[in-house]
Amino acid sequence: MVLRQRSVLELDPAEVKRARALARQAGRPVVNLAKRHTTVSVERATLRLAGLSGADHERVPWVNHLVDRVRQDVGLEHGVALPVWDALRRGDAPDLTTLAQKAAGGAVTFRLPEGKDATAAGKAARTAISRGVRTIDKQRATRDKLIARHGDPKQKPWIYLIVATGDIYEDIPQAQAAAREGADIIAVIRSTGQSLLDFVPEGATREGYAGTYATQENFRLMRAALDETSKELGRYVRLTNYASGLCMPEIATLAGLERLDMMLNDSMYGILFRDINPIRTFVDQRFSRQIHARAGIIINTGEDNYLTTADAVEAAHTVTVSQLLNEYFAKEAGLADWQLGLGHAFEIDPTVPDSFRLELAHALLARTLFPDAPLKWMPPTKHMTGDIFRGYLLDGFFNLVGAMTGQGILLVGMMTEAVVTPWLSDRDLALQNVRYVLDAAGGLTEDFHPPREGLIQTRARQVLREAIDLLQEIVDDAEETGDPALLAAIADGTFGAMKRPPTKGKGLDGVARKAPGYLNPATDLLSEGSDR
Repeated sequence: MVLRQRSVLELDPAEVKRARALARQAGRPVVNLAKRHTTVSVERATLRLAGLSGADHERVPWVNHLVDRVRQDVGLEHGVALPVWDALRRGDAPDLTTLAQKAAGGAVTFRLPEGKDATAAGKAARTAISRGVRTIDKQRATRDKLIARHGDPKQKPWIYLIVATGDIYEDIPQAQAAAREGADIIAVIRSTGQSLLDFVPEGATREGYAGTYATQENFRLMRAALDETSKELGRYVRLTNYASGLCMPEIATLAGLERLDMMLNDSMYGILFRDINPIRTFVDQRFSRQIHARAGIIINTGEDNYLTTADAVEAAHTVTVSQLLNEYFAKEAGLADWQLGLGHAFEIDPTVPDSFRLELAHALLARTLFPDAPLKWMPPTKHMTGDIFRGYLLDGFFNLVGAMTGQGILLVGMMTEAVVTPWLSDRDLALQNVRYVLDAAGGLTEDFHPPREGLIQTRARQVLREAIDLLQEIVDDAEETGDPALLAAIADGTFGAMKRPPTKGKGLDGVARKAPGYLNPATDLLSEGSDR
């Protein structure tokens, strides 16, 4: 939970209210669009909740085989639940795994049941899928018990450190060592390119490139290892991975089943920076956030990425707009304020006059707009030059802003950014930097209050006004064209200077418009808050 701190920015409450109203107005048509569609990944996630796992000898997951065969026979417009559990009831196979194996070999044909057969198939599907939902509920309860037993970190922000060698068995001791040195959150970054795979690899993996594959077994192994370390240290160490890309719903589901604590889950990151189709992304992210809400997982959004492709001063308002949209989408899916790790970053060019004061203004604006959210504060990367001494100083300034503005999650910056993948010794020095700043200046939030007409206050108000103007422009354009406002803005390159039209991008062929009679017990259970 995040403790609300005293506000030091003097924002006009009417403008804050207007900004949120415009974000709702821009986001609501996209939510409605998501509700009218399903995707192959949503349907595969549904089967994973029912217990289907494993892969064939070529490492193609059984969930892929089963969804692809259902789609070939009857389409996805009605979902996979009715055809799959109708086949099981008719005796085509004794269980899901066998049915998927037969489907892969073309030994079963699916149909859309009607009448009493459809009712019976839907009931059987709900019974099977609800077992997975109850497993997620049990894992959430286990987390609560472990936090009560071991305790949370004593300080805020929580210290977030990335560990990923490509080999899960190498990641584990490095993650445990990082926790012993002060890391509160371990993030296992994914192997390069996994977000573009339309399947989730199976098993423990040892061959990732610049990261480690996100798999259910890797999740289980790392969570078990950090549980041991939590017991040793007397504080609960959280685990993070990435629910983004073409398999966002499936990875979110696996995270819930294996008790991950945080997941990278941004509404637009995959669209802008991986060229994934916008409709596919918004459908998938809504389902994934419903899972995160149920599992008690904190999401981390990716607004920091905008500032790697756009100027951090000129585009500051687009970060605020994205934060407001991410908040709307998250709350609509059921997430609470304490689960909103909204992102922003220390990415202003250090040669810009008053760059540190501008960073303070932007960080304070985010903290004031979202007082109960565990904001995720990201370190400098774009302007790291390879000069490790300069980089270490910049990271120190970044840490100081995090301390002064009461951020919730602080990703540890590395002085070797832009040089090498960090060594263990680099991480140790970076953690020393964080510990020094938090110990020496962690209480500055009590003393820091910039003057009302000073640069920090006026800059924050300027960015908020620019965000409101942009949201108003997005909404006005939509009223003229009749198209969903946000999709048009994304197509025009409003965010991150990336133009992504809704008719293009990876994964569009995996989207299906729901037909009358579409059934997915997973979305029903999540929306209802039911477990049976």
